[in-house]
Amino acid sequence: MITGTNNKQIKNITSLIKKARERKAQRLFVVEGIRAVGEVPVELLESIYYVEGFGDSTEGRQLLDEISSKKASIVMEEVARPVFNSMSDTVTPQGVLALVRMQDYTLEDVLGDGSKKPHIIILESLQDPGNMGTIIRTAEGAGVTGIIMNNTTVDIYSPKVVRSTMGSIFRMPFVVTSDLSETITSLKKAGISIYAAHLKGEKFYDEFDYTQPVGFMIGNEGNGLTDETAALATSYLRIPMEGQLESLNASVAASILMYETYRQRR
Repeated sequence: MITGTNNKQIKNITSLIKKARERKAQRLFVVEGIRAVGEVPVELLESIYYVEGFGDSTEGRQLLDEISSKKASIVMEEVARPVFNSMSDTVTPQGVLALVRMQDYTLEDVLGDGSKKPHIIILESLQDPGNMGTIIRTAEGAGVTGIIMNNTTVDIYSPKVVRSTMGSIFRMPFVVTSDLSETITSLKKAGISIYAAHLKGEKFYDEFDYTQPVGFMIGNEGNGLTDETAALATSYLRIPMEGQLESLNASVAASILMYETYRQRR
């Protein structure tokens, strides 16, 4: 059992939770909670850490047994309760966390396997972890083929994003690009229509045909899309709003567009 916070493994976990650069350097991130750990594809699991007594509960024993039966070589460490609580990123720790290897996707993965036409979400400099997690989770539900984001978007592997995806992070292909304009241009050359919610939009979002390959651009919560990125859109659209609103929450706007596409294709 690990009994001290000075333990090398505990320090590393804390670093992975707090620092994006450490996650990127080690290609590892932290998943916490019974359900969340259970959602991780076993081939991505690096190691498991659980609080003392966790294996005495039915739910805890079931999770540990299930993982060990699928991957006998996995490292499992029991941790003293004060130590586990000190490294947990949640207010009420559930007593288990995992170190997980990052997945690698290509633009081809984002375009889909050919069983359905591309349906892509393009994110520019989103900063709120909750928005990011909600978009990823909703994207899975709406049949999105993949997500593209620029490298100033919030880290998709931050604990808050991972938690709010409710496991969808393991099933939704995504790529991070250092040149968003070049990537969008490549999509357009591939025959994908790119839409941007914009005040200059002359038609409402439900007046377009999304049964063909489409991509939707969603901008930063405070500033929206940059002029450079917005100029790359095939068409501008508007989401109708009553009252004195000028914009919607980024994840709400993305959800409306994703599900309108799903509705049309269904």
